[in-house]
Amino acid sequence: MVNEEANEIKQQQAANPQEEIDATTAQVLELAENTEAETTDVHTVDYSTFQKNDFVELLSKLLDDVKEQPSVAAFRKSEDVLKEVRPLFEQFKTAERAEALAKFKEANDGSEDGFEFKFDETIEKFDKLFKALKEERAKYFNQIEKERDKNFSQKTELLNRLRAIVEGEDNTDPAQIKAGFAEFKKIQDEWKSAGNINSPHNNTLWQTYHALVDRFYSNRSIYFELLELDRKRNLQHKIELCSKIEKIAEAAKSDTVTGKVLDEAVAIFEEYKHIGPAPKEENELIWTRVKEALDVIYGKRREQLETQKAESEQVYTLKSSIAELVETFANFTTESISEWNERTKALLALQDQWNNVKGFMPKEKGKELSDKFWGNIKAFFKNKGEFFRQLEGKREENLKAKVAIIEQVEALLTSGDDSQDATNSVIQLQKAFREVGHVPEKDKDNIYERFKKACDSFFDAKRAKNQNIEKEFEANLAKKVALCEQIEAEAVEGADTSKLAEFKAQWASIGFVPKKDMQSIGKRYISAINKYVSAMGKLSGKEREQLALQTEVDILKSRGDFSPRELGKKENDIRRKIQQIENDISLYKNNLEFFAKSKNADKLRVDVEAKIKKAEQDLAHFKHQLKVIREAEK
Repeated sequence: MVNEEANEIKQQQAANPQEEIDATTAQVLELAENTEAETTDVHTVDYSTFQKNDFVELLSKLLDDVKEQPSVAAFRKSEDVLKEVRPLFEQFKTAERAEALAKFKEANDGSEDGFEFKFDETIEKFDKLFKALKEERAKYFNQIEKERDKNFSQKTELLNRLRAIVEGEDNTDPAQIKAGFAEFKKIQDEWKSAGNINSPHNNTLWQTYHALVDRFYSNRSIYFELLELDRKRNLQHKIELCSKIEKIAEAAKSDTVTGKVLDEAVAIFEEYKHIGPAPKEENELIWTRVKEALDVIYGKRREQLETQKAESEQVYTLKSSIAELVETFANFTTESISEWNERTKALLALQDQWNNVKGFMPKEKGKELSDKFWGNIKAFFKNKGEFFRQLEGKREENLKAKVAIIEQVEALLTSGDDSQDATNSVIQLQKAFREVGHVPEKDKDNIYERFKKACDSFFDAKRAKNQNIEKEFEANLAKKVALCEQIEAEAVEGADTSKLAEFKAQWASIGFVPKKDMQSIGKRYISAINKYVSAMGKLSGKEREQLALQTEVDILKSRGDFSPRELGKKENDIRRKIQQIENDISLYKNNLEFFAKSKNADKLRVDVEAKIKKAEQDLAHFKHQLKVIREAEK
């Protein structure tokens, strides 16, 4: 009878072989590792745009996270982040030290002797956080190692105690059998509470433990009834745990299997593994139920991972197409500010498209693509910054050149010299000022106002000292009026071509007129010349237009207030008017097409056609003015 019961115990133990449990455990751990890897690869952050304070906040948050919820995954994530951000932060430190050294050398004739440098509070805080993260990690893994060593020592001691019971117990002494059984149950409880050890010895410990347990039960013929009762209790416990796993499996059919759900299933299965033997037939049935439920959970999880993989490939494909477009910007260069601005708008639009593609990419190639994408953007803005730095340098040179011209005018003003030579010098300086290129935007208005004030002051002072000049200006005005009357009188059909140059020479030889009459007499002269040119029969229309244009340019250049800034403002105003008129004409023409399809719209059509004619006349007038200004700017 004793031998039969012993055989039954061995058969029931074989019904739940350790090899099958260990295989399932390996499956659980493998999927958990995949889940952990996937979980850690959820965000790709571009740290290249971070400032020092951003890095400090990042490390502070990492430190809080690992302190609040320390885990292998948390420390692995923190280590990955540290590896990525440390080189970037070191660039700040290197740059600041290099900048401080450069300033020190500049102040000390290029010598580095005595140079000392201390990083600012932000960098020191970063280094402290970095060190704290490393210390937390070392402390955590040292604790794990100590726990492993402790668990190994504890399980080894339990095996020695169990072996002492199995090998040293007297099966004929009921008191000793009872005491040994109590000690055995105590060892079982302590074995269950002892943590796992991830080492090559783990499997050996388990095999030794189960072998000793089998031997113990084989030697306990008198306690088979207690063993059977224990099996029934084990069965009841396994049924309860099986029901929990089946409930999770049922929910997994319709819900998402998150990492938390999977961890819960793994924890229940770990508890199931540590329950002792159950009756053979029931044990096989309950084990089948557990395995089927786990298969449902793991199957659903694998489906989710496959779906996520397909989605990540789709995201990668979309972002690859955007990255290819951005790649063309990396080596872009031009001398035009407007082209830089247009390309910048286009690049920012592509960046918005990239950011609007939601979802994750495959870890390795996704990181490579992201690095390439942001690297090309950085290259574009680096080239743009270099262009504007050079442009700003040129404008600074122009500013110095204009300041030097202004100082010459101011020096003539201070000297009180109002001779013709001084006047000619100021006029030449005005011309030189106009020929100098643009200055920094912030100085443009101030430098022009200073120049204009100096020139105005010079000529005002000259006028104040020479009141008789005004009379001369009035006389000049009378001469120019007489010349205009002569030109107008001789502007008849077949006018002499050779006299045109004579008229222009006479006009040029006449000096300044009062400022208030400059524009009116200039317009009359232009009108007279145009009338005379029209009367010249031997010229083509294009030649007449060119002569008229040159006349207007001569008048414009003869004015004392001529300047590139004023021409630029006038040119911009005319361009805006031309644009507005062209838009109006386009709108009027669209209205005409609408009226053509409408009945009783004749009056409206006539009004619109009149507006178009007037607008076209205005357009021709402003385009002519634009030609004059362009010719004057040459």
